[in-house]
Amino acid sequence: MDNFQIETAQNISINQNVASVGDRILAFIVDVFIIGLYIVISSLALAGTGLDAAGQWVYYLVMGLPSLLYYLLWESLYNGQTPGKAALQIRVVKLDGSRPAFAEYLIRWLLRFIDISISSGAIAVVTILLNGKGQRLGDLAAKTTVISEKPRTSLNRSLAVDIPEGYQPKYPQVSVLKDADVQDIKNLYQTARINHNHRLILSLSEKLSELLETKPEESPMEFIQQVITDYNYYTQRA
Repeated sequence: MDNFQIETAQNISINQNVASVGDRILAFIVDVFIIGLYIVISSLALAGTGLDAAGQWVYYLVMGLPSLLYYLLWESLYNGQTPGKAALQIRVVKLDGSRPAFAEYLIRWLLRFIDISISSGAIAVVTILLNGKGQRLGDLAAKTTVISEKPRTSLNRSLAVDIPEGYQPKYPQVSVLKDADVQDIKNLYQTARINHNHRLILSLSEKLSELLETKPEESPMEFIQQVITDYNYYTQRA
């Protein structure tokens, strides 16, 4: 599955890892199993209550309503995750990486009947594969997507750097950054160095100096490396 790039509020580019179709299908299977288990347990529990014909509405309410609202309630209350999504480490987010509002979860849920229920998931799978941003019809309408939060294991992408003994940090402002921001700064920096892309290094340095509200005395390469090392220095001692 493709990744796509967003801009954070600090104007730093971050690549979102789009959840694979396989992960989404597995998460769906886990959720369907949970719903099915709930229905079975509820049926057994209600079977012993001896409900008469007039009380059948209670049966259908207890059985049907939680199953119907399962995805809407879990995603809106559990920050974009159902138990299945949590198990597969995937999450619903807005295209800018932020948390969707309830209205956006509602749109996804309403269109779920077309994406998944009516078409048995065929429309959702085709749309996700063709879209490139991991979006089914509900996501397109709500301007959301589903991302993977699985850790990247490549040594190249490791955030940690060696800090020399007695190291003196220079930019305490790095505390405004987040791990994801610094990870992508490091990845961009390493890629630019390998490809001798001095324009990218200069652009990255300018964005960092603007964000940190400082005018670096070092060269762009030295400044970026200083920021990465300073961030590690402060976070390792937090």
